[in-house]
Amino acid sequence: SAGDIGPMVEALARSVESLPDVHRIGRGEVPDVAELERALEVFRSICFPGFFGARSGGDRDAHAFLKDAVEALRVALVPQFERAMRAMATGGGEAGGRAAEWFVSLLAQAPRVRELLAADAREAMAADPAARSLDEIILCYPGLQAMVAHRFAHAMQGLGIPLVPRMVAEIEHRRTGIDIHPGARIGPGLFIDHGTGVVIGETTVIGTQCRIYQGVTLGALTPELDRGGGIERGQKRHPTLGNRVVVYAGATILGGDTLIGDGATVNGGVFLVQSVQAGSVAQAPRPEVKLKSRG
Repeated sequence: SAGDIGPMVEALARSVESLPDVHRIGRGEVPDVAELERALEVFRSICFPGFFGARSGGDRDAHAFLKDAVEALRVALVPQFERAMRAMATGGGEAGGRAAEWFVSLLAQAPRVRELLAADAREAMAADPAARSLDEIILCYPGLQAMVAHRFAHAMQGLGIPLVPRMVAEIEHRRTGIDIHPGARIGPGLFIDHGTGVVIGETTVIGTQCRIYQGVTLGALTPELDRGGGIERGQKRHPTLGNRVVVYAGATILGGDTLIGDGATVNGGVFLVQSVQAGSVAQAPRPEVKLKSRG
């Protein structure tokens, strides 16, 4: 009965109060995930007008379509910037003004982001013989969808916006299975084929026209500890890929000092913690294969 749950609610309330660092009741707002999902979808339609969101057709030209989309993005996004500042206890009464400035700065980067995403889509078309058209890549390829979210989140990260970039990255991570930290610096023309299980860490740097297949990890070694026993932050922990690098399925590349040179190839299943010279191929020992008769 309803009366039986009273003691349990009281016990839960005591548990909440006893763990003040992991609850926010009575301590302000946090960004709304549903609104950030909506903002991401609107941004996707700005990057590829006519493919997502309201279709541009009839007597609506690009200017009219984008005007409506930008306003929808502002309505969805600016309050989340304000919530993020309140959650992080930054900005105080200036939250509204800073959030509006961030939005204007973000919008100013949108043309460049569209150029980068167009390069990503064209590289997918050039790299994948299964692709029949750019339309198919834009509408269907999870790697390109992950790059839309990443380039959106990366632009916000660069402006110093708290919380929101990482939340946007995790929204797309759940959708595609591709985990890209918003701090990663990725040049034009990245093709992530299939994509499931790809991990790209915060301080990763990727050059132009690179190709990455499913299950690849561009990760960090166990971090060093400072004198107080805490982990050192702000260090380059993840690898750097030069231009035109190919990393095949299941490869793991770790460490901030690890550099994969221009035009190099890392074969599937390779585990790397050292650099690879430009134009080289890194491969693991071939496994021994034994065949036996079913009889």
